[in-house]
Amino acid sequence: MASLRQLEYFVAVVEEASFTRAAERLHVTQPALSHQVRALEQAVGCPLLERLPRTVRPTAAGRAFLPDACAAVADAGRAVDAARRVAGLAQGELQVATTYSVGLGVLPAVLRAWRRAHPGVRVRLAEFRHADGLAEAMAAGGADVAVGPVPDGWPGPVHPLGDEAFVVVVPADDPAAAGGATTVALADLADRDWVHYAPGNGLADLVDQAAAAQGFRPRAAVRTEQSAAAPVLAAAGLGPALVPANIVPAGYDGVVLHPDPPVRRPLAAWARPGPGPAAVAFAEVAVRTARP
Repeated sequence: MASLRQLEYFVAVVEEASFTRAAERLHVTQPALSHQVRALEQAVGCPLLERLPRTVRPTAAGRAFLPDACAAVADAGRAVDAARRVAGLAQGELQVATTYSVGLGVLPAVLRAWRRAHPGVRVRLAEFRHADGLAEAMAAGGADVAVGPVPDGWPGPVHPLGDEAFVVVVPADDPAAAGGATTVALADLADRDWVHYAPGNGLADLVDQAAAAQGFRPRAAVRTEQSAAAPVLAAAGLGPALVPANIVPAGYDGVVLHPDPPVRRPLAAWARPGPGPAAVAFAEVAVRTARP
């Protein structure tokens, strides 16, 4: 009995009039393609293709066989599409939750890759100021999958994405950047006024914790609700800011310094127990494409 693969190979050879081009189209080797076509002809009991020096064309039997072969391949494609629709991978909506800074620095590349792979699945994005709000929303069923810090003891599947690196940004004429410096100890900035984050923004806690580890509490010259505003305010001379490296814009006017010791935050794609196929697929895309 002919297999669906053999039918697909036969149709491709007829449409391309070439074993070479058909193999390229199907991303298989030409010997493998030829073997499957010969096996199909043996199963049918007669030649289906006439192999000429510069082309390939169907025999009379092949022309009679072609319409039903095309129909079988098309039916199989429609069956796959139907299954994907039911699984939520061809159409529908996926609810993704994240924090503001991760939504700005990490998620765009993931969403771009997801859109290319599953253009029929719309994404509804919910952004939270703090990781605690993200965790609460996920626990309450407010989203299908989250991208961000993982709460302790989370019971569902967790797909690590790597550590998000933080940098210190200062104006180009800042003393900390003198002599072409590329690193800075946070403790060396303890007596400075900082560009800080507003209470409730999860990065505010992270900055305070990083400073506390260096033995000081940062004084705020200004506090901002928006993570993206921090590097802009720092470049304007309002004070150093500790920001995720992935949100520093291209062509940044200020200077980027790496904290010594480094400041990092682990990120992951995570879902509730028993996630649906779309949530699983999104997490897999995130693992492949996210660059914290």
